[in-house]
Amino acid sequence: MEIISLFGSLNEEPEKPEEPESKTPAEPESGEKKSGFFSRMKQAVSRTRESFSSKIEGIVAMTRTVDESDLEELETALLSSDIGVQTTTEILDALRDRARRQAIDGGGELRELLKVQIKNILEAPQKAVVTPAAPPKVTFLVGVNGTGKTTTSGKLAAWSKEHGRTAMLCAADTFRAAAIEQLEVWASRSGVDMIKTRQGGDPAAVLYDAVTAAKARGIADLYVDTAGRLHTKTGLMDELDKMRRTAARLIPEAPHEVLLVMDATTGQNGLQQARLFTAAAGVTGIVLTKLDGTAKGGIAVAIARELGVPVRFVGIGEKMGDLLEFSAEAFVEGLLG
Repeated sequence: MEIISLFGSLNEEPEKPEEPESKTPAEPESGEKKSGFFSRMKQAVSRTRESFSSKIEGIVAMTRTVDESDLEELETALLSSDIGVQTTTEILDALRDRARRQAIDGGGELRELLKVQIKNILEAPQKAVVTPAAPPKVTFLVGVNGTGKTTTSGKLAAWSKEHGRTAMLCAADTFRAAAIEQLEVWASRSGVDMIKTRQGGDPAAVLYDAVTAAKARGIADLYVDTAGRLHTKTGLMDELDKMRRTAARLIPEAPHEVLLVMDATTGQNGLQQARLFTAAAGVTGIVLTKLDGTAKGGIAVAIARELGVPVRFVGIGEKMGDLLEFSAEAFVEGLLG
């Protein structure tokens, strides 16, 4: 077992920590903090908003009663933002049902009804996050290579510290070249300890050491960076099961969260992979990275509806503070407000 601390040994000088642009509260608060949080979420979906708004501008600007042709235009706009066929169909069916019972009086009312529909979809899978009786809370980060698991692990450690919680990182991705070194840099940036082993070592063994160390020190949050894998890779999925059993032996109900890190820019292509991965890995939540880099941010809605798994965090940049705890209200206001 090797422990890397803020002052641990790296062959190179760690990159200088980048200051977050603003603090991100666990829950949006009133006044200035709430305004800042909503502003950052609006920034996160700015490209989707621009694309979406340009397609529905004519619809929401009208004053006449909404008809079928207007809903067909809205359908095109929803599909183009990667909300997906299934979710779009359900939204349009609900709006048509409302129009049959009571006319939708112009674009303004249509916008408000659409907000309610999307917010309800996003909130449906939300559930209380498990809080263990005694620390640490163990969180696995899983997914395919290239989605940002290691970066997200470091950002989550920093997020914990922002919220007054102690954190530790576990380098359980022992297969990818430079994964351990990359996580060392993030541990240094976050100012947290890290448990690692040599490249090619047993991930379950380093996890055992990390959980033991976190328990001994009373660490609140232990984030475990796992190897990138596909759901079809039987050996790697078996290894993940072994890690889950190892954690559960040391802490009942661990891992408390399994977060699937998903690249928002892959859209519907990534969703199919995530659907299969979620079933195989016991995923409890999604971290949607690179949301600021795509016009297809509607994928967050498709995830909630089609996977039945809540979006827990969104990544909006490369800086330490560019990870936001997801808020359905802020997302909808950013997209349609």
